[in-house]
Amino acid sequence: MLIDSHSHVNFNAFKDDADEVIRRSLSNEVWQINVGSQYETSKRAVELAEKYSEGVYAAIGLHPIHVNTGFKTKADNEESGTAIEDFDIDKYRQLALSSKKVVAIGETGLDYYYKPKTRGRLEQFKTKQRGVFEKQMALAEELGLPIIFHCRFAHPDMINVLNYKLQATNYKLNGVVHCFTGTKEEAEDYLKMGLYLGINGIIFKLDLNEVIKDTPLEKMLIETDCPYLVPPMARAERNEPLFVKYVAERIAEIKKTSFQEVVEATTRNARELFKIG
Repeated sequence: MLIDSHSHVNFNAFKDDADEVIRRSLSNEVWQINVGSQYETSKRAVELAEKYSEGVYAAIGLHPIHVNTGFKTKADNEESGTAIEDFDIDKYRQLALSSKKVVAIGETGLDYYYKPKTRGRLEQFKTKQRGVFEKQMALAEELGLPIIFHCRFAHPDMINVLNYKLQATNYKLNGVVHCFTGTKEEAEDYLKMGLYLGINGIIFKLDLNEVIKDTPLEKMLIETDCPYLVPPMARAERNEPLFVKYVAERIAEIKKTSFQEVVEATTRNARELFKIG
């Protein structure tokens, strides 16, 4: 069995065939955690999870690109069509408590891909993202849930935020850095904090071989981030949980180990982190 630790079958890209995709996944012994990016998609993730007795779970959170920082951002019609949102911690808390299938808070974090160009506006942008990020970390701590971290073009700031949190409080950091794209040194920083690294189809686009070689299987999760990042060997226009097997195969090649060993380790890791199955 494989576990796709980060999928988005809750997105608009699957609005016409979500259940078909999920059934295809489950029939091939691939479990999934559908991850929210806003309240709308978080709620949809919970609704999907509740339809299945096992194998389908949910994470709820506000993605940093959707945080209302006061600056324009682009809506993604593959996702929900909604661009920005104010974070309402009470709504997310209630949603988390509404279902035992909610296994994590996220995805949340920092994303500097779309950012203002002037220094003053940039600092305001970063401050607002960080504020919402820290509120979601607090919610995860309150609920005893792990965090699915999103980080794009912001690893130094993310590492600083997490180190400050660890040094200033008795905070117990627990979670995964999803779709890791940082350097070998940044990977080491996250691993020292006790975090897992999430590996997906980005490895077919970026050279992350050294990171994968140096990351113990015991600290690695596999994911698709579907509908994005389709592995080329899938020969499909849209990614789906079933294709997580191609990520596992590539990791096995890079680490010179067996596909089965990668599957067993990453499945065990996901079960332990998210307390599933």
